Amino acid sequence: MSESESRLRELLLRGLAGERQAYHQFLRELSVFLRAYLRGRLARLPGEVEDLVQETLLAIHNQRHTYDVSQPLTAWVHAIARYKMVDMLRRHAVREALHEPLDEESAIFASADHEAGDARRDVLQLLARLPDSQRLPIQYMKLEGRSVVEIATLTKMSESAVKVAVHRGLKKLALLIRDAS
Repeated sequence: MSESESRLRELLLRGLAGERQAYHQFLRELSVFLRAYLRGRLARLPGEVEDLVQETLLAIHNQRHTYDVSQPLTAWVHAIARYKMVDMLRRHAVREALHEPLDEESAIFASADHEAGDARRDVLQLLARLPDSQRLPIQYMKLEGRSVVEIATLTKMSESAVKVAVHRGLKKLALLIRDAS
């Protein structure tokens, strides 16, 4: 065990035993090591280091009761610091993605709106090949978003018959789609 790990471990254990001064000293000394550890890993994001040190210290403080005294302190601290760093990198990546400009030739514009219309037309043509007892419940439920109760009233079918008709109709529709491919 290194001298610094022994010192930090001793300060933490004294702090856990109720010595406030020892615990405050533990946090001060640990912050120096965390800062160095995180700077080495976040060279491209130096502005994030201090915030991450504070988040990590707060997490260590909140989770101090979980420290297993039979295990090395550095392994426990590094695990918490890594989790905090990964969380920060995820947040940072999301922020970067939100501010990334769209190219005019972006893949977003590669598929035209007419493709969705074509797909809808194809599905409606296949749906028209189903008997009314299956087509109408599927149309009402899946295309119009109506409830089973509403569909039962409109079609004069029982609620369970509506569910069965939708299930059987979707199976038949899947077969029609497969055959059309």
